[in-house]
Amino acid sequence: MKYALRNIVAEELSYSMNRIKVDKDTKFEIKPQFSRTVRRVQENDKLWFLNLEVKVESTEESPKPFNIKARLVGVFEAEEVESDLDRQDLVINMTEIVYPYLRAAVSALTANSFINPLILPVIPAGTMFPEDRGEAAPANLN
Repeated sequence: MKYALRNIVAEELSYSMNRIKVDKDTKFEIKPQFSRTVRRVQENDKLWFLNLEVKVESTEESPKPFNIKARLVGVFEAEEVESDLDRQDLVINMTEIVYPYLRAAVSALTANSFINPLILPVIPAGTMFPEDRGEAAPANLN
């Protein structure tokens, strides 16, 4: 199997401050929620698109000082993807390539909002999503 990143774009980057009253020493538990979709181009089966998104949203039960949403799309060209295992490996590898860009976008977005930057954790390849760890059905491939 051969693959290469052809393009990456920020499809959505948003930040909004939540005006909540808290004590000065209050610590917030920030738990980013990740999602991913993968699709192939029907007219060109060598082209793959990976949408990788992260959200941090404030709720009444778990208030946060801000809401953030970042979605990047990686465009890949892949050849010799012949089996389900090849597809799974390709999805994991595409995620591994796009994720550092998502981390950088979130850090820059929060830093440019004049708050302490949110630095997403380094996540080893193949462990970000349950389906990559063999805990659920494979990623939805359209």
